[in-house]
Amino acid sequence: MINQRNNFINLSRIRQEFKHVISEDEMKNIESLVRMYQRYQAGANEIGTKLSNLDDDFRLTYDYAPIHSIEARMKSPESLMGKINRKKLPINVESIQNNIFDVAGIRVVTSYIDDAYSVADLLKQQSDITVIKEKDYIKNPKNNGYRSLHVIFSVPVFQTDGVYDIPVEVQFRTIGMDFWASLEHELVYKNNLDPKVKKQYQADLEVYAEELSNMDTKMREIFKDLYPQN
Repeated sequence: MINQRNNFINLSRIRQEFKHVISEDEMKNIESLVRMYQRYQAGANEIGTKLSNLDDDFRLTYDYAPIHSIEARMKSPESLMGKINRKKLPINVESIQNNIFDVAGIRVVTSYIDDAYSVADLLKQQSDITVIKEKDYIKNPKNNGYRSLHVIFSVPVFQTDGVYDIPVEVQFRTIGMDFWASLEHELVYKNNLDPKVKKQYQADLEVYAEELSNMDTKMREIFKDLYPQN
């Protein structure tokens, strides 16, 4: 077995390499941002571990795995700056922590719709995390057809200088919803596409979103008939 370690940024090394290039105030801002990102990454790791543990327990207890995949991501600095500018917020760590709650994110893809709700509910019941905000786009889809359950959790992260409550956005969706969202995302950023064609594809995707939702429901009904214990 090979033990792998992430090559984390070291603050002392950063300070040494850039001390003659940037001012002390700029250095402090960089250090604060790097520390913030590390804490948010740790928060995503905590939630990811909880989800993996739940999935393992489902397999052991029910011989069934509700989670198809778990994917973590960190908002890029470019994307974060874009959101700060759109919200017209001051550019500092405190402003980010108080106003932007999706710096760290996890996508949980499940086989069926009720699995998404079951896993979300089990996560909510854990005593060391709290729900900051929830938006149910499964029951109330967006106008373009997008469906997903978004829950922002606050999870404690233990660091060398104390404990921090870190927000992590978790998106729960089925395989069909995830497939649809990926294609819709590609369409949105396809800038070289003829506008009329793009508009038609968007209209098509709205229809397909409803069809996929109906298929999700029907597939679950078949599964329940085959495995009533789940």
